[in-house]
Amino acid sequence: MTKQASPHAITRRHFLQTGALVSASAFGLAALAPRTKAKFKMGLQLFTVRDAMARDAKGTLKTIAALGYQDLETYGFDSNNQKYYGFPASDFKKLLEDLQLTTTSGHYDLFRFLNAPDDNLKRYVDECIQGAHTLGQPYITWPWLDPDSRSIDKFKLLATKLNMIGEQIRKAGLTLAYHNHDFEFIDHGGQNGYTIVMNETDPKLVKLQIDLYWAVHSSPLSPHELFLKQPGRFVMWHVKDMDKKTRDYTELGNGSIDYKVILPDAPLAGMKYYYIEQGGNFAKDSMQSISDSAAFMKQHLEKYW
Repeated sequence: MTKQASPHAITRRHFLQTGALVSASAFGLAALAPRTKAKFKMGLQLFTVRDAMARDAKGTLKTIAALGYQDLETYGFDSNNQKYYGFPASDFKKLLEDLQLTTTSGHYDLFRFLNAPDDNLKRYVDECIQGAHTLGQPYITWPWLDPDSRSIDKFKLLATKLNMIGEQIRKAGLTLAYHNHDFEFIDHGGQNGYTIVMNETDPKLVKLQIDLYWAVHSSPLSPHELFLKQPGRFVMWHVKDMDKKTRDYTELGNGSIDYKVILPDAPLAGMKYYYIEQGGNFAKDSMQSISDSAAFMKQHLEKYW
């Protein structure tokens, strides 16, 4: 006779499934409805839910997993202590594994060393490499430039630094990427920073993480035209929508960006990973926004990859 499991015994899988239903129901979400297997993991840039992560990182990650997100991009690395969101890197990795989540990129504070001696930048990069290796992230991403570092001369300096640390990161078995905002597209007498990054960095050492909101918002070229300039280099995408009136961030499906046109360009761009992001301007709060955006991605956009 087969021994029956105790009614009080709950497997980890059952716990996760049950927890997922409870967490998702808190947002009134139909995101857990069965659907065909997506071509790419649905990703989330954790900056979107920075307030919730600061309050309760573990609980927030459980809800993120319940909403159907599978892959994450981190930010806010404590390099001195090798910590993410207050967790030692190895503990954070275990937490993600328990929730069946992965992380494929991190936004690291490389911009703080743009004007510093090369040795200082290289030491920080070594610390980032250690953290990324522990988490299993294949990409280290340069996410930002300070306002006083956005001249043409500074973009040329940036290109030199990107090539330098791109080689350092490549030797560690990882890849460097650069993330844009709007300021890269500002015209400086016929030049702009994004063109300098594209043309003066080695595509083998420096990949591009295109923020599609900012590209649509500020670039003189469409995403398709950018992809045509350097096919295969845009390995990661940030996916977020633009309010039809204010042009601020908004939830996917509420704005003016026609992702039905952009998503089929994934093979041309070389896209491997994407992350839904919304920096602010939430209709209600950050957690409701990632719920709404996840539902819209699954129901309306995934089929266009």
